[in-house]
Amino acid sequence: MVLGAEESLRRPRLQDVAAEAGVSTASVSLVLRGVAGPSSATRERVLDAAARLGYRPDRAASLLARRRSRLIGVVMDVRSTFHAQLVEDVHEAAEEHGYDLVLSTVTRTRDEGRAVETLLDSRCEALVLLGPEAPASRLSALDRQLPVVAVGRPVPSAGVDVVRAADDEGVGQAVDHLVGLGHRRIAYVDGGPGVIPAGRRRGYQRAMRRHRLGGHLQVVAGDHGEESGARAARELFASDLPPTAVITYNDRSAVGVLDTLLRGGVDVPGAVSVVGYDDSPLSRLAHVDLTTVSQDSGQLMRHAVAAVVERLDGGRTAHREVVVPPRLVVRGTTGPAPAGV
Repeated sequence: MVLGAEESLRRPRLQDVAAEAGVSTASVSLVLRGVAGPSSATRERVLDAAARLGYRPDRAASLLARRRSRLIGVVMDVRSTFHAQLVEDVHEAAEEHGYDLVLSTVTRTRDEGRAVETLLDSRCEALVLLGPEAPASRLSALDRQLPVVAVGRPVPSAGVDVVRAADDEGVGQAVDHLVGLGHRRIAYVDGGPGVIPAGRRRGYQRAMRRHRLGGHLQVVAGDHGEESGARAARELFASDLPPTAVITYNDRSAVGVLDTLLRGGVDVPGAVSVVGYDDSPLSRLAHVDLTTVSQDSGQLMRHAVAAVVERLDGGRTAHREVVVPPRLVVRGTTGPAPAGV
């Protein structure tokens, strides 16, 4: 079959494959869907014709006919390297269940609400929100429209599925590690307002008191970015009695601390130990080599997608929370406390 110039520009259709193979469109549909019926000779002709024409099934039209999009909407902060890791892992988990993703980003000029609206307009069947900041009432209202999974953040009584790491335990592991190395003056660079920062801050405070180091509690204001870590480091090491170890809200903040210490000629970990949180790709770079707390992003995303599938395909109506144990990953930025401190 030779297509004309105009026809060659359009996408091949089922009817084109049928004409090329000399069979009915019904036979083509059966072959391409792998349904029993057509003979082996017919199957071979149809597959050869489809290959010659470059035919690809119109997935969107097929799903629309079944009134399913099989799309999971994911909201991520484009500035977060940890969110990038989560997105890679959620892609893999979704594909295993026959779902695809639509990503919508939070940026300096685009807030979470707008990112969610884009996904609702894209006919997503469920939402996976990475570290959502919306109030519980808004998350609950969203879940009345479609299944919602909040990743990384506890949402008490909001009526949404939650998948998160035990953040307070994770920071507690960091404190335990540093105390075991002989550190006492351990400072914490905060992550700002919000439920997730509050949980990690609480984990630091509880662990310090558990080790009878309440008198050394030192929480420095910060946020999610590198600059907040740099500011915190300048403040901490301008004092007459600086800490011998610093734990930060996340890896990005830790990198800001490390950069400031490096520029100031402070030896890490000889003079100061630094611990981040997230085990993001950034922390694994050879020149960073950051001791950090892993949330096991792969496991988080497998649970998140499983929650979506249970709601959409399994009919589950009750909401649930999955808490993944965190794990301290020791690398090159922590060592024994300096002698004499």
